[in-house]
Amino acid sequence: MTTGMTPELIDQVFLDQVLHHVAGAPAGIHEVLAQGLRDAFPGKHISVCNDDDIPPRLAPAAENAACLIYYVSTGEHCLSLTNDAVAATGIVVALRGEDD
Repeated sequence: MTTGMTPELIDQVFLDQVLHHVAGAPAGIHEVLAQGLRDAFPGKHISVCNDDDIPPRLAPAAENAACLIYYVSTGEHCLSLTNDAVAATGIVVALRGEDD
């Protein structure tokens, strides 16, 4: 069923804003960071995980010292990681571990 709504574009400006937000956030609980990102960017699908939860074969869409950002697509009624910016309907923020 289509709602008639077009997903907001996941563009470089948005990715840069997320990188800035994460870089300024205190280290801590993923759920707190995820909720802060969702509050800052309403209407965007944003998940937070550790960088070692992402397959190493996938290239990040953006990154900084604090995290890597990957595109997510909701095609076929399932969430999946993608390298296709046009197909992206959200992002995963993968926080870098201490050994990165």
